[in-house]
Amino acid sequence: MSKTINYKKILLPIVILVVTIALMMVIFNNPPTNKKVKPSKAAQITVVTTTLTPQNYQVIVQSFGTVKPRTQSVLFAQVSGQINKVSKQFRAGGFFEQGDILIELDDRDHRAEVKIAQASLMSAKQSLQEEGARMKQAKADWQRLGNGQTPNALVLRQPQYEAARAQVLSGEALLDKVKLSLERTKIVAPYAGRVLQKHVDIGQVISSNTQLANIFAVDYVEIRLPIKNKDLPLMKLPEEYRNSHEKLAAEDNDHSMISNVVISSDLMGEQVWQGKIVRTESAIDEVSQQLYVVAQIIRPYDSEYNQGAQIKMGQYVTANITGRTVDNALVIPSSAIYQGSYVYIVQDSLLMRKEVQLGWQNGTESIVIQGLKAGDELVLTSLGQVNSGTPVAIKGQATTKKSIKPKTATSSKVNN
Repeated sequence: MSKTINYKKILLPIVILVVTIALMMVIFNNPPTNKKVKPSKAAQITVVTTTLTPQNYQVIVQSFGTVKPRTQSVLFAQVSGQINKVSKQFRAGGFFEQGDILIELDDRDHRAEVKIAQASLMSAKQSLQEEGARMKQAKADWQRLGNGQTPNALVLRQPQYEAARAQVLSGEALLDKVKLSLERTKIVAPYAGRVLQKHVDIGQVISSNTQLANIFAVDYVEIRLPIKNKDLPLMKLPEEYRNSHEKLAAEDNDHSMISNVVISSDLMGEQVWQGKIVRTESAIDEVSQQLYVVAQIIRPYDSEYNQGAQIKMGQYVTANITGRTVDNALVIPSSAIYQGSYVYIVQDSLLMRKEVQLGWQNGTESIVIQGLKAGDELVLTSLGQVNSGTPVAIKGQATTKKSIKPKTATSSKVNN
């Protein structure tokens, strides 16, 4: 029994060792094999493209500005008195027409001054007539008693006559002055406009040079618009020159250099006004180092010209300015440009990276002047960083015969 146990202790390690060696020989004699499969030539990316075609492109330059009145004034009183009457339109936001009486002052003192001046003038005229009669009598007396000698001015009473005439002229001027003061007791609108802010009201006693109201004309409003330096070559700027009147008149009739502008705001819903660029400022702004142009909206408060809500002074607006037309331009979406310098095109079913040079760009479109040509298939799909030479398929086109269909339909599609 003890011998059997000893045999087991000896044979068991030997068996384990033999089995281990046999397994190692099997593993070494039968190494694992890799089944090499040729990479699929089928496109792994599907993209959306557009074929580039030259076109005549109308440049639209965008800018921003604040609405200001073209004509703005401060009404001052030119005479003193108590305000007896105020027009219904004399209030903030009120409209008025040229010649409307906005304020009336108590004019009784001024009427009295007119009568006093009239009386003084009548007295002066009487004195003039008397001196005229004395001068005629003196001349007749000298002709009768002067023995043919030449009389002097004092003998003929010419100085006295001129003094009486001066009194008449002074009386007439005084009468005109007090009549003017009487007229100025009625504050008349100098133009058709609107009240921006009023400072006085009925019952108030005012003196000369009292500020009555701030007003502005409603025939035009203007917006000062900055133009980026890169946009200047493509703008039609109404520059002015110091020339003869005849040449200036001819230039005024030339509308080829006038740019139309669409002005919009979303302050009170979608508001749109039509305007035009009327002038260019004479200097570059020192702060922004940009040139400013001035857009003008004609009759902004007239429903025949402009529909919708009325424009407000100080309102912030967006302006789309019509620039020049670029002939045979290659226009691409700005979203197709990566890092502002390159795009992707599809050439022979392969993705190719192209460096481009831009002539002009806004938020949505760009004009390419170098790097692309007519007929190129521009990739519109957003790709990120992709190597040139990557096989691609154009969405909507059938797969070419050369491409190998993969065993599993797992081609990834890159979405925009």
